[in-house]
Amino acid sequence: MAVKFVKPTSNARRKMSMDDFLDITKKKPEKSLIVPLKKKAGRNAQGKITVRHRGGGAKRMYRLVDFRMVGNVEGKITAIEYDPNRNARIALVEKTEGGKFYMIAPRGARVGKKIIAGEKADPRSGNRMILKDIPVGTVIYNVELTPGKGGQLARSAGTKIQLMAKEGKYVQVKLPSGEQRLVNENCLASIGEVSNAEHKNIKVGKAGRKRHMGIRPTVRGKAMNPVDHPHGGGEGGHAVSPKHPKTPWGMPALGFKTRNRKAKSTKLIVRGRKRGKHV
Repeated sequence: MAVKFVKPTSNARRKMSMDDFLDITKKKPEKSLIVPLKKKAGRNAQGKITVRHRGGGAKRMYRLVDFRMVGNVEGKITAIEYDPNRNARIALVEKTEGGKFYMIAPRGARVGKKIIAGEKADPRSGNRMILKDIPVGTVIYNVELTPGKGGQLARSAGTKIQLMAKEGKYVQVKLPSGEQRLVNENCLASIGEVSNAEHKNIKVGKAGRKRHMGIRPTVRGKAMNPVDHPHGGGEGGHAVSPKHPKTPWGMPALGFKTRNRKAKSTKLIVRGRKRGKHV
């Protein structure tokens, strides 16, 4: 993938950039691997807004991506496709024994590349292995936190995790945030780095593109009334808050740790995201 810039025919398009999609080999998705995706506009089953500033956007179909790849699987990549539901590319894999599935495409994936998952796999890009069988220092992605649940870590474009060490029944990994944590050695992980690393360099350029993505406008708290936001009210220019910036519900907005220290997973974190500081 490469980022291309458009001609500055208007102020909105002056610094706009977009994907050139040259790595895409198939435009239409596999019919047997898509399901309708109903819009929820950030609301839960009770109709309450749990994610703000969501709604509208272009219609999408959900691609059934296999984040698990459990068992001994052998296949060959037949297409690299665009997925509107994620910023990484997905690869269509045709199994040797029959059947097809989608997987998150690794960086450098090409049509015809052989994919192996299970005991026969070796540490090559795209293959899926158990963590205890992967050499120390290997770069991995789509890592499980619970054996058999499916990959949960490092699934977005350009992300990667490094396997640092092996300690008993756990392996130590370094996340993209800098956090170092322990993961069960029986969890699965894919070898390599997630594709479409240049996605972070794309500049949206105008508000309309954000609306196509299903993201609605965000109003500043300072522009609201006191009843609607802690930053609201006042005459003319004034500070956002007497002490520090706050969320709409009055909690500190900057530098406030929200992680539950009593969570069971806390003991598995060796080093926090900030350099030199433990959780």
